[in-house]
Amino acid sequence: MSHTPLPLLQREMVKYLARVDRKGWVANHDGNASIKLSGNRFLITPTAFSKANINEQDLLVINHRKQVLQGPHRPFSELSMHFAAYQARPDAKAVLHAHCPESIALSMLGHEIMPTMIAEAVVSLGDRIPTIGYFFPGSEEGLKDLGELLAYYDVVVLGNHGVISVGDDMEQAFLRMELCEHLAGIQRRTLTVGYPTTIPEEDIVRLLHKRKKAGLGPESRGLDLPGSGPDLVGPCSGPIG
Repeated sequence: MSHTPLPLLQREMVKYLARVDRKGWVANHDGNASIKLSGNRFLITPTAFSKANINEQDLLVINHRKQVLQGPHRPFSELSMHFAAYQARPDAKAVLHAHCPESIALSMLGHEIMPTMIAEAVVSLGDRIPTIGYFFPGSEEGLKDLGELLAYYDVVVLGNHGVISVGDDMEQAFLRMELCEHLAGIQRRTLTVGYPTTIPEEDIVRLLHKRKKAGLGPESRGLDLPGSGPDLVGPCSGPIG
């Protein structure tokens, strides 16, 4: 949970919601965000708002039963997805969800985003950004699979839906999503002309060790890396076009 004063957290959330909008990751009323507070409370975005138009007074404080404790509007409908993320990741203090175009496009074409294309991305996000197969929003089976993946990974692509990221704060959740979408753009461009290559396996191992030393990744939380996840899309099934 965050111990930062609520007004500062509200300011931080509004700042990054505006950046999500400027990046073109949302349209209409797409996307949502939350920050975990003390006392089983959460700061969240309201439903039916453009992320470009949300101000600090529009944000809500709710409890773990989804009851509004503060704020003039209604909660967004995908709260169960955020709660699944917090349950899977007790260390997470912020969750961000958006409809990032490049990442969604690759999921629809059957490609998993490959952070192993770039050394720095392996340290930041690990050796995989898993894609989970499409599930109806809020379905119990889909949320179960999502939780299983978020236990190990900081960013998960939701097939035909969007991206969800977790972080120590809203900035980190945003930056992780930004890197995911950046990598997706590089990979999509590569796939128009050929096949993406990855850095050598021995270097990936060294980079994952650096990631662990930096206090990042599942191993730093006492978990072993999984061999595979549920309902995953394959890493690469050939060029586009």
